[in-house]
Amino acid sequence: MGKSMLMGLAGIFILLSFQFRSYMEPVIVMINIPLALIGVIWGHWLLGLDITMPSMLGFVSLAGIVVNDSILLVEFVKRRIAEGMSVHAAAARASHDRFRAVLLTSLTTIAGMTPLLFETSLQAQILIPLTVSIVFGIASSTLLVLFVVPCCYSILEDFGLANSRQHVSAE
Repeated sequence: MGKSMLMGLAGIFILLSFQFRSYMEPVIVMINIPLALIGVIWGHWLLGLDITMPSMLGFVSLAGIVVNDSILLVEFVKRRIAEGMSVHAAAARASHDRFRAVLLTSLTTIAGMTPLLFETSLQAQILIPLTVSIVFGIASSTLLVLFVVPCCYSILEDFGLANSRQHVSAE
């Protein structure tokens, strides 16, 4: 499973590199994956569950899910920079502008999976650790991504790695 996870992360990075035409922005997007792991660990701890193979499978699938919020924020930061805003202002504005969309997307996923989280049937017991990973991982990454992605952009700007005059294609 570890090799598959690394291959999946490499695939995500390659696809994002093509999309953003950059190597730094995919790193910013993928920072959300460890933030999801925080939620996975806390969720298992709060519910008194051990981290099992289905839990890890949930985390592997979660890696593909949680990058979506970061992609939205990065695209909006790039758009605001193209409009002439500074990187710091663009990062803060993107988080503000996309807050509702990011929150509602995550809440609908969490609401859809919550019934499985509290299922007591024997057949569902194998899926509960997987569901805990996804529900708590999405919850933590949603809250943290709204702060971390703008901060990462600002840090890159401080180090001179974020181009404040990026060109965004009109797609």
